[in-house]
Amino acid sequence: MIFRIVQTFARPSAWLLLPLWLWLAPASAWAQVGMAAPRADEQFDVMNLLDEHGLHEMDDERWNAYGQFTYASVWKAPFAAKYTNLNGSNNSLSTAAERSFAGTLTAFLGVRLWHGAEAYFVPEVISERALSNLRGLGGAVQIWELQKTGTETPQIYRSRAYLKQIINLGGERTQLNSDPMQLGRMVDGRRIVIVAGNFSVLDFMDKNTFAGDLRRQFFNMAFMTHTAYDFASDARGYSWGGLVEFYWDSWTLRLARMAPPDHPNQLELDLRLATYYGDQLEIEHRHTLAGKDGVVRLLGYHNHLLTGRFDDAVAAIQADPAKNAAACTGFNYGSTNAGAPDLCWARKADDKYGIGINIEQHITDDIGVFLRGMVSDGQTEVYAYTSTDRSLAFGVLAGGTLWHRSNDTLGIGGNFGWISAAHANYLRLGGVDGFIGDGGLTVASEAVGEVFYSFAALSDLWLSADYQLIVNPAFNADRGPVNLFGLRAHAEF
Repeated sequence: MIFRIVQTFARPSAWLLLPLWLWLAPASAWAQVGMAAPRADEQFDVMNLLDEHGLHEMDDERWNAYGQFTYASVWKAPFAAKYTNLNGSNNSLSTAAERSFAGTLTAFLGVRLWHGAEAYFVPEVISERALSNLRGLGGAVQIWELQKTGTETPQIYRSRAYLKQIINLGGERTQLNSDPMQLGRMVDGRRIVIVAGNFSVLDFMDKNTFAGDLRRQFFNMAFMTHTAYDFASDARGYSWGGLVEFYWDSWTLRLARMAPPDHPNQLELDLRLATYYGDQLEIEHRHTLAGKDGVVRLLGYHNHLLTGRFDDAVAAIQADPAKNAAACTGFNYGSTNAGAPDLCWARKADDKYGIGINIEQHITDDIGVFLRGMVSDGQTEVYAYTSTDRSLAFGVLAGGTLWHRSNDTLGIGGNFGWISAAHANYLRLGGVDGFIGDGGLTVASEAVGEVFYSFAALSDLWLSADYQLIVNPAFNADRGPVNLFGLRAHAEF
């Protein structure tokens, strides 16, 4: 019923050698970004252990080191569809039963340099198997850590290597906790923070207490950030660039410019930041409502890229039938549909825009709600994230205090995604983009509902069970619904 209500109102007209390898391996080829939640004071980890024995000062750190391990597995039940990969298109989700998994092991290393300066290095290893080669879902990807180029063979890479400079400007002093990618230290409530290097823009922008750390919260990528946020990044979700934060009491302004990939959804980046780039601006306000903390964030982005417009691809095949998907010799997604348009015939320098809102609010000390919504222009292809052009996500997280399990978490959420008229027309004619294209289309919003329970087996080990229902996969009412069942183990140290 809730799906129908929202549609009505939103319808558009190698492990033993791992430590050595992690230090030496360079970055390689959508594990999207491994967020890490703030750590409880009583949680067991190396830093707390050293602090308890007087060997480390967590409130004024010179360095810290944290780690995490996560393994998640999702089973997809068979589902019905009127057609699959019609006329040589190749981006449909398989209707057969499948299993997907992702396992990651990460080290978060930080060190203080000169006054106000910090450096961070985050190596990681991943092994994965995606459903249908990561094809056939618009934004509701079953496990958020899945990479566009990942394999079942463990791959080791550098996810982040960046510098941070803090310039204090006065105001009320604030204690920053010791956390992954954050040194414990005192800072001013009014300050400038400058970041440069290799990181993800999601390390700093569009954060959300209740929908951000998907290693302990939701499984589905739809709850990591706006599915319509086509943020510049490589195939792992990271990039090179710079970011500035300006904190003024309860307000924060963030600006960033990041490098896009050379080709859509690929690993190699185009580092000509004056020519092609992804810019974003975020305004954040922290508040209290009825004595409970909350945050509102407004986010806008502008990408200037070598990209293809859906209408131009359709116009190209209409003017010359030889300019079809099967005949593409440039960068393309492998469709053999000789009657379909393809974006490879339409790529040129162009722009993409989007604007969104992100709200989080504590209802009680143990219950919080969130909402995210974004509209992108939807005229050009997905370049670095999902195929969604407009998105709306919402949900609630509750700690287990009410049932005497204070470290457990119960979460319920929903996400709806839509595509533009131009995008729908391109897919209806048999076109494919980076992740979707069944060869035909009866357009509808793609929706995912998810419920999970995270059981705190130890202070630093969580076991989770999860259920997801995806309706209209790839925005296509001719296919689905899809039922997914998941399990996850997550440890921090």
